[in-house]
Amino acid sequence: MLKSLAENLLTPLPMCFALGIFSKMIHGGIKIPKELYYSISIYLLMSIGIIGGHELAHEYQAHGVSTIWKPALVTLFLGCLTPITAYGALRYLGRLNIADAAGIAAHYGSTSAVTFIVADGFCNDKGYKPDGYLPTLVTILECPGIAVALVIGAVAMGMQKAAEAAAKSKEGQIDGAPEAEGGNLWEALHEVITGQSLMLMVGLLVIGFISTFAISDAKFHPYEEFFYNKNMIFRGALCIFLLEMGLVTGERLGDLLKVGPFLIAFGIIMPLFHGFLGAFLGYMAGMNLGGCTVLAAIVSSASYIAAPPAVRLTLPEANPTLSMTASLAITFPFNIALGIPIYFWMAQTIGAK
Repeated sequence: MLKSLAENLLTPLPMCFALGIFSKMIHGGIKIPKELYYSISIYLLMSIGIIGGHELAHEYQAHGVSTIWKPALVTLFLGCLTPITAYGALRYLGRLNIADAAGIAAHYGSTSAVTFIVADGFCNDKGYKPDGYLPTLVTILECPGIAVALVIGAVAMGMQKAAEAAAKSKEGQIDGAPEAEGGNLWEALHEVITGQSLMLMVGLLVIGFISTFAISDAKFHPYEEFFYNKNMIFRGALCIFLLEMGLVTGERLGDLLKVGPFLIAFGIIMPLFHGFLGAFLGYMAGMNLGGCTVLAAIVSSASYIAAPPAVRLTLPEANPTLSMTASLAITFPFNIALGIPIYFWMAQTIGAK
């Protein structure tokens, strides 16, 4: 495991991420134009979708749905379980209020597409190609966790406000029922489902799936070369993206002093717990070593793109500093630098091959 950690840390991707953090710490002059960052984000999301659809089509041609239905069910189960475990730890161990616990849980119930890409590259570099349907599992994992956490938060907040209103009513402090506060849950879920991340990944997955049946592999090959295939465009774009993510993370390092030791511990221990569940259940569902590793990585990751707007709409009382610091300044760098090789070691220990 230590050798794997060293190999992962001394590659261009995590080192570009570290360079971004270092630049911010010393007030360096590195700046990535926002237009370039957004363009690369779109490119990476399209890559996940179209190559995933292409691989899924080949998997379907070879095995039908026999190889994917178990991993898909496991992923859906994990997408519903992870926000519940995260909320329980935050609320009852960390003593956070309902809104903050649910807001952070929504981030940890969803996934990070960048973590998926890095984990996929890590496994491919080691010669353990993950199962071809992994991008499909990423899209399955994107939404349920956010929805479950928001429902927990909305229901708990409603019950708390109702109890407080009843107590005040008995004391004669207020007349009538309190007015509803907060955003609309369905509006928040609609924003997640129709947001850029999910629309691009699902849309391109469908395009990749249909195109594989409509054209020959030779005609599809140029798209595969541009969007993935370990070429210089994909890897170079990912280096630039992680450099920008390092700059963003570096800006939030000061927030670590504010969130306290519990949230720092949560941002490391909870991903390890979720990662073990992902590796174990992936193995039970018949996934290979690379697939178990990548599933563990995406289950253990936290969203910092899709979740924030949904939480803001439904739980405006939640403090965004806590959720963004936990997901972006703690869990994301931990997974990129240390988590992925640990999940690989977990999958090997369980017996995945």
